[in-house]
Amino acid sequence: MRRDIPPLAEVRRITQKKRDAWWTVMLVDPVATPLVRVLAMRTKVTPNQVTWGAFLLGLVSAACFAWGDGWRWLIAGAVVYHLSFILDCVDGKLARLTGQGSVFGAWLDFVFDRIRVMACAIALMAGQYQRTGDTAYIWLAAVVVFLDGLRYINSLEIFKTRHTMRKQIKAHIRAARRAEDTAGVAFMEDLLRDNPEADIEQDLRKAAEPAELAELAELAELAERSEGAEGTLRTEGTVRTEDALRAEDEIGEAAEVGDIDVTGLPQRPRAKVIDLHQEFRHRFPMYLRLRSYLLRHRIRAHLISGIEFQMGVFIVGPLIDQVIAATVVSGALLLVFELAIIYKLLLSTRDFARTLDSFEREGVAAAA
Repeated sequence: MRRDIPPLAEVRRITQKKRDAWWTVMLVDPVATPLVRVLAMRTKVTPNQVTWGAFLLGLVSAACFAWGDGWRWLIAGAVVYHLSFILDCVDGKLARLTGQGSVFGAWLDFVFDRIRVMACAIALMAGQYQRTGDTAYIWLAAVVVFLDGLRYINSLEIFKTRHTMRKQIKAHIRAARRAEDTAGVAFMEDLLRDNPEADIEQDLRKAAEPAELAELAELAELAERSEGAEGTLRTEGTVRTEDALRAEDEIGEAAEVGDIDVTGLPQRPRAKVIDLHQEFRHRFPMYLRLRSYLLRHRIRAHLISGIEFQMGVFIVGPLIDQVIAATVVSGALLLVFELAIIYKLLLSTRDFARTLDSFEREGVAAAA
């Protein structure tokens, strides 16, 4: 039995995400977090082994759905699917708690999730088709697999697009700073090349006469070094609004593009705040209030994601014996939220273009 595992409250802090799907926060974490602590303390199970267990339970759920001869099998399949999803959350929490996470484990988890959804979708709809003879279930199987794939492909591409925009903004800021640094440095050989008649010795004597000038030069050099070191530690002095407010990957309070003082850190450089969601928040001012309320309860604003879609199809529908209705409603809600995310990305790209234009205007003004 390991004695280095912290109390449950600390385990929650380490393993639970700062924001997550509402289904996970309300119906999974209360069970998964204590289970993770027990597994870490009393067993030698690894996160990858838990991933395999979740996958196998998913196949058991698919078998229950495929049997499909009666409501009881649907209930059994729904219950086993939820247990499979709990284990699917446990593997990541266990990896964070014990430090056993790996790149291969993340790949295995993702691939097994997609296979589980595909297997359960085909099994559930095939079982209901065998039970009722309604060909709509055949089409629903294809729709479920398509929407699940669409959700994860879309999220990956949106992440890549946002990452690309941030990289370009940071590259512009780095280039501007390099230009400023270059403009502030003069090399003696360059000055002599431009002014071959200069009296070097006389100029150096005049520059060295006032002791105050030497002290100021030394202080300026120290300040420049300090500024450079702090800029490195602060990711070159750039603070994205969304990073500061979510502490991970989304955006927060609205802020104009400009300079702000970092309170309590007077020696640090002024931070340029880049807000790539300014237009979205301007058009939907209530979004911030709703998002802040949800985040206080660890719930992300994306209320219908791939997780809620799966739960609607594989748990809610079978439990109430309304598979078609639950699948249609879940799929429609998923599409609505995906379209909202795409629209939000569109507005973000406009903010991105305006930000680059502002950089160009600043560069032209500085050159003038």
